[in-house]
Amino acid sequence: MASIKDVAAEAGVSVATVSRVLNDHPSVSPEARTRVMAAVETLGYRPNAVARSLRTDQTHTLGLVISDVMNPYFTELARAVEEEARALGYSVIFGNADERPDLQDHHVRTLLDRRIDGLLVSPTDGGSPLMLDAVRAGTPMVFVDRWISGVDVPVVRADGREAVRDLVAHLHGLGHRRLAIIAGPAATTTGRERVEVFREALGAYDLELPDAYIGQGDFQAESGRAATERFLDLPEPPEVVFAADNLMALGALDAVRARGLRVPEDIGLAAFDDIPWFVHTDPPITAVAQPTGELGRAAVRALVDRIEGRTPRSVT
Repeated sequence: MASIKDVAAEAGVSVATVSRVLNDHPSVSPEARTRVMAAVETLGYRPNAVARSLRTDQTHTLGLVISDVMNPYFTELARAVEEEARALGYSVIFGNADERPDLQDHHVRTLLDRRIDGLLVSPTDGGSPLMLDAVRAGTPMVFVDRWISGVDVPVVRADGREAVRDLVAHLHGLGHRRLAIIAGPAATTTGRERVEVFREALGAYDLELPDAYIGQGDFQAESGRAATERFLDLPEPPEVVFAADNLMALGALDAVRARGLRVPEDIGLAAFDDIPWFVHTDPPITAVAQPTGELGRAAVRALVDRIEGRTPRSVT
């Protein structure tokens, strides 16, 4: 494998000149730059990223901890993060928390040990001492989709409150009055927010949200199935079930079909977070679609701003 000394000899320049070219230093003449890049191509030289990071104290690597890699929403988010990071000259290391705070902290700890330049997190809960310590220590960090209340970290998120209000208005306009919700975990900001605004939106139409119409889920399909089975066993089942994420909606659909019921003739179904195969159900499931790619790209730009000394703002 060629070394930087080999490149310098091939190009007829000093090792320092090769280093300046590879680091895009402006003091190198166009002629020297051309000769160095030709030598790099001829010898197939690849800079040692680890050695470079030791010299510059930067690894040009970002960490991303997502809540559940099996959730298509987070899969799409991760893809957008990786693409934007690559465009800005950074690599990404992923960690899947699987909606578990202990796994989340494991990945955060591992990424910090790997000397990443910054961290993107969609928190599984609001009480991680490890992340709070990392913020206090000055680790560049951005929250995406979810956040930890009271922590001074930029947040990139969609306007979930307005989205839920729009959905309730749509369902009310169709004539539905008995609406139930499968809520996400109360430990997550999105879990709390969606059930709170759902109740408020119903109140705007003088409709109540009885306790029996609130199913506690965990953003996983099985919890959506179990909550929907309880709804269907009620003396007066809801007319519509709103699942606060896509996986719980799939679980709800399983429960409805297991009873031999039809959507929407027997019961309506709506979801937060659209996924590609919702359009293939018959009829397609009504869903709130978030601008997932835009969220991922904006989160990376905010984090790189932090890393490079600028002051990013939260984005909604």
